[in-house]
Amino acid sequence: MKEALMRIASQFALEGTVRSIDPLGGGFINDTFIVRTSDGAPDYILQRKNKNIFPDVPAMMENIRKVSEHIGRRVAAEGGDPRREAMTVVPTRDGALCHCDAAGEYWAVTEFIADTVAYDKADSEALARKGGEGIGRFQALLADFDEPLAETIKGFHNIRHRFAQWDEALGRDAAGRVKDLAEEIGWIESRREEMMRFWELVEQGTIPTRVTHNDTKISNILFDCTGRVLCVIDLDTVMNSTSLNDFGDAIRSYCNTGAEDDPDLDRVELSLPMFRAYTEGYLSERARQLVPAEIDRLAFSARYITYEQVLRFLMDYIDGDTYYKTAYADHNLVRTRAQYKLLQSMERQAEAMCAVVGELAAKYR
Repeated sequence: MKEALMRIASQFALEGTVRSIDPLGGGFINDTFIVRTSDGAPDYILQRKNKNIFPDVPAMMENIRKVSEHIGRRVAAEGGDPRREAMTVVPTRDGALCHCDAAGEYWAVTEFIADTVAYDKADSEALARKGGEGIGRFQALLADFDEPLAETIKGFHNIRHRFAQWDEALGRDAAGRVKDLAEEIGWIESRREEMMRFWELVEQGTIPTRVTHNDTKISNILFDCTGRVLCVIDLDTVMNSTSLNDFGDAIRSYCNTGAEDDPDLDRVELSLPMFRAYTEGYLSERARQLVPAEIDRLAFSARYITYEQVLRFLMDYIDGDTYYKTAYADHNLVRTRAQYKLLQSMERQAEAMCAVVGELAAKYR
């Protein structure tokens, strides 16, 4: 394996001499390695991209290059360091953005950003606020980006697309489970029209389409050693969509007092203080660029994304657990119920969430 990794690394235009290549992290999608070099050269991140999730890796890498270079130019214009405050894609020796090996696997390299801090979970209001700042700044730096981006995952956060998949899954009933899920299926169907009304505003352009990250968990934000937001990473899912999807996904992740798959539903609730903290950080960077239709539906976007996740977990359970990795037989059903409990908490606190958004939007606009 070491020799194979060295051969792959040698395909890229790396500076210095490669000293070692070792696994890094435990990602669920890509295989990630850190490449250590000598001669004062930078270190690098080498990744095998998952072509089953991303069917067009070259197009995905072109998205990453475009977005990273744009952010780098904006950072440089503001007097910052684009090598630390933006990702740097390293091409192959023949100028391509990725390498396809003999087995048909795709590999890509970015520069490693040293002396940084990352977190697996936002466990305080202060950190939640910083996370909001990070995603808000990422979107703000891309507000004037006008190049085309490829759709790396078809229908991502598009509820019309998800409903088509859902209806097909119910019709297939591949695992014979539909008969036992009347209550859970009712959760989905009773909110179908509400979710479609939101998505139609995106389709009509009332809610504008912008550049979005689409995986806004806090582990995708790097901080410097003083705690300042430095850089947003893991741009595999960067695409054109509504900014509200990034906000809603972050709220689903940051503000849940329980686990995503918590079997004890009494632990699952939306934390309003964490919601306020993240929202303040986000709007401090973004409020002046959002149109009224986005501000008006910012709080609702958390319900939209959480609802979509309820649907996707339940759909996978109905299909026989073919998409998400599961640790036990009813894992996807447990996930469904935990996310539904979170959705209910958001619905109960909807008025308070909207009030927080209104107050903070007025503060920062």
